[in-house]
Amino acid sequence: MTVCDFPQWVTIVGNFGFPIAITIYLFLRFERKLESLELVINQLGEVIRETRKE
Repeated sequence: MTVCDFPQWVTIVGNFGFPIAITIYLFLRFERKLESLELVINQLGEVIRETRKE
Protein backbone atom coordinates (compact mmCIF):
# COMPACT_ATOMS: atom_id res chain seq x y z
CA MET A 1 0.00 0.00 0.00
CA THR A 2 1.40 3.35 -1.00
CA VAL A 3 0.51 6.86 0.02
CA CYS A 4 -1.51 7.16 -3.19
CA ASP A 5 -3.77 4.28 -2.08
CA PHE A 6 -4.67 5.93 1.24
CA PRO A 7 -7.57 8.11 -0.03
CA GLN A 8 -9.03 5.04 -1.71
CA TRP A 9 -9.00 3.13 1.59
CA VAL A 10 -10.57 6.06 3.42
CA THR A 11 -13.41 6.05 0.89
CA ILE A 12 -13.89 2.29 1.21
CA VAL A 13 -13.98 2.41 5.01
CA GLY A 14 -16.29 5.41 4.91
CA ASN A 15 -18.72 3.66 2.59
CA PHE A 16 -18.72 0.23 4.23
CA GLY A 17 -17.55 0.77 7.81
CA PHE A 18 -20.82 2.10 9.19
CA PRO A 19 -23.06 -0.59 7.65
CA ILE A 20 -20.67 -3.30 8.84
CA ALA A 21 -20.66 -1.88 12.38
CA ILE A 22 -24.47 -1.72 12.46
CA THR A 23 -24.73 -5.28 11.13
CA ILE A 24 -22.39 -6.61 13.82
CA TYR A 25 -24.32 -4.75 16.51
CA LEU A 26 -27.66 -6.14 15.30
CA PHE A 27 -26.28 -9.69 15.04
CA LEU A 28 -25.05 -9.52 18.63
CA ARG A 29 -28.42 -8.27 19.88
CA PHE A 30 -30.24 -10.92 17.84
CA GLU A 31 -28.02 -13.64 19.32
CA ARG A 32 -28.85 -12.55 22.87
CA LYS A 33 -32.56 -12.55 22.06
CA LEU A 34 -32.31 -16.06 20.62
CA GLU A 35 -30.51 -17.31 23.72
CA SER A 36 -33.22 -15.96 26.01
CA LEU A 37 -35.92 -17.40 23.73
CA GLU A 38 -34.20 -20.80 23.86
CA LEU A 39 -34.15 -20.66 27.66
CA VAL A 40 -37.86 -19.86 27.84
CA ILE A 41 -38.74 -22.64 25.38
CA ASN A 42 -36.75 -25.15 27.45
CA GLN A 43 -38.54 -24.03 30.61
CA LEU A 44 -41.89 -24.40 28.85
CA GLY A 45 -40.95 -27.95 27.84
CA GLU A 46 -40.15 -28.79 31.47
CA VAL A 47 -43.49 -27.41 32.65
CA ILE A 48 -45.35 -29.43 30.02
CA ARG A 49 -43.49 -32.63 31.04
CA GLU A 50 -44.31 -32.03 34.71
CA THR A 51 -48.01 -31.50 34.02
CA ARG A 52 -48.19 -34.73 31.98
CA LYS A 53 -46.74 -36.70 34.90
CA GLU A 54 -49.47 -35.53 37.24
